[in-house]
Amino acid sequence: MVTRNSPHNKVDGMGIAERDSMFSKSTFGKFWSSLPPWVLIGAVVVLFPIFAYTTYENINRQKEHNERLLLEKGAALIRSFEAGTRTSVMGTHWDSFKLQELLTETAQQPDISYLMVTNLKGRIVVHSDPKKIGRLHGKGLDLPAIARSDHSAVKGRVVRTNAEASVFEIVCQFSPTTLPIGRGISNRNAQERLQKLMKIMEEKLGISTSESWIIFVGLDMETIETARRSDMRHTIVMGIVLLLVGFFGFVLLMLFQSNRATKLSLSRIKAFSNNLVENMPIGLVALDPDRAVATVNQVAASMLGINVTDVVGKKAVSVLPEKIHELVDRLDEEPEIIDCQVDCRFTDDRALSVEATATILRDENGQFFGYALLLKDLTELQALRKEVARTQRLATVGRLAAGVAHEIRNPLSSIKGFATYFKERYPDIAEDQRIAGIMIQEVDKLNRVVGQLLEFSRPVSIVKKRTPLQPLVDDSLKLVEQQARDKNIRIESSISPQSLEGWLDPDRINQVLLNLYLNAMEAMETDGVLKVTATRSTESKTLIIGISDTGPGVDPENITHIFDPYYTTKPSGTGLGLAIVHNIIEAHHGHIIPESRPEDGTTMTIHLPLPDNAGREK
Repeated sequence: MVTRNSPHNKVDGMGIAERDSMFSKSTFGKFWSSLPPWVLIGAVVVLFPIFAYTTYENINRQKEHNERLLLEKGAALIRSFEAGTRTSVMGTHWDSFKLQELLTETAQQPDISYLMVTNLKGRIVVHSDPKKIGRLHGKGLDLPAIARSDHSAVKGRVVRTNAEASVFEIVCQFSPTTLPIGRGISNRNAQERLQKLMKIMEEKLGISTSESWIIFVGLDMETIETARRSDMRHTIVMGIVLLLVGFFGFVLLMLFQSNRATKLSLSRIKAFSNNLVENMPIGLVALDPDRAVATVNQVAASMLGINVTDVVGKKAVSVLPEKIHELVDRLDEEPEIIDCQVDCRFTDDRALSVEATATILRDENGQFFGYALLLKDLTELQALRKEVARTQRLATVGRLAAGVAHEIRNPLSSIKGFATYFKERYPDIAEDQRIAGIMIQEVDKLNRVVGQLLEFSRPVSIVKKRTPLQPLVDDSLKLVEQQARDKNIRIESSISPQSLEGWLDPDRINQVLLNLYLNAMEAMETDGVLKVTATRSTESKTLIIGISDTGPGVDPENITHIFDPYYTTKPSGTGLGLAIVHNIIEAHHGHIIPESRPEDGTTMTIHLPLPDNAGREK
């Protein structure tokens, strides 16, 4: 376990709330720092003109609405004033009627700043403020055109009375003598009343009925302005709120799209990394900060003899071999990359030599978040090194054998010739005959060994062709049938399918089979079973030939040396037979695997390439 004072455990003493707070702040900071500036600029450039224009249009629309309300209110007031004037003049007490008093009384209504009547030159005839009678008003207006316009035509404008106050002024033609529509003058009484009204207007009020008049109504805009300012503030606030909502919506949309693209990219990266981890040729074991197994690829699982699904989440100390787990302990003291060779032994007596690399995992902020172990199996590498060393030794022995063979054969021929000569010269002396026979026999044995030396030293030349396997095995077994019967050895042959074919040199493979048959029978001595099998492997696309016996077997320490030249456990063996077999199989681009257990026999398994449909080697 990691000690409390380990630098990787500083986070363990921190409260959950404090860690969550730090995480949220860090996440928030990362969120804004990862936000591209062009997203913010683009959101402002796109959304600000839209919401500014919308807000401006809303303010103008509210202004126009307020002015329309004021215009309608002023028009209604003018119509009401005209009707009041007409009614008062034509009433029973018209003698006491005064237009000024009616106008002043009407101007007392709320929101009315002033009420006046002018002639076409703009001179005030009647005003709610008598002090202003006689002054000019209506500057900037075409009063004659207003007088000529339709009686229902009403105009309005904003007039500023001082620096702070303003009124909304309604202007139209003043026609108190005009009867309302639909009331028509249809009898004499009505005509008389109309003539009387016009006479009163001229005599009592000083207003000529032949002249056009203009009426002005000034409405106080304070209430309207207050409401307008409130509406404006509300509209601006709503515009800002909508702008912010749109801005954040735009940003969130872009972030959503970016997040989606990031997730897609991460999923691809994850698939790539998972595929890379699973298919990398070395083992990988990743541990979390608590030293629980987080990830194990299939190579490491096969190497350590574990099941991936069973070990994930378990403590590494219960999963990893002790010597490999010690590397994790060393990382707490030496937080550097550790690279060394480790020899492990498992409970099933299996030994494993690996090149291990251990390191600490940190994130981009330097925070510790686990350990990583890379394991490379050195078994094949060591076997390859041994094979290279063996090949170098064989090459040296081959060159030496070739030289020795040529140097020995000539003296051997002379010795054999002299031995034959003495045997023929002294046929009556039995002792000399026996000695001469032994000399000839030993010379032949030496000559056979020299011949094997020469064959071993030369490159193996083979001529491959498509060869049916059943006849080849049957012919080779016929050559050893008599010897097998003499030793009471039973021969069993099984080839499946019987039409099996190989891409090989039949003469060389026959030599290999004979050598293996003879070795098997010599190992069994008497009573036993010599079994020959042949089949094909669709996975490895190879032809598999097996030769097994029921002899005493070979010790495990000797099984790796049986293909070395001059290595033999037989008193009369030369130690070159299996070495030549190995060379012939290698020349076929195949390999031979020995399997043996003491008192359980030996099996030699030959793997040769299968021919394709065109008869060539696959």
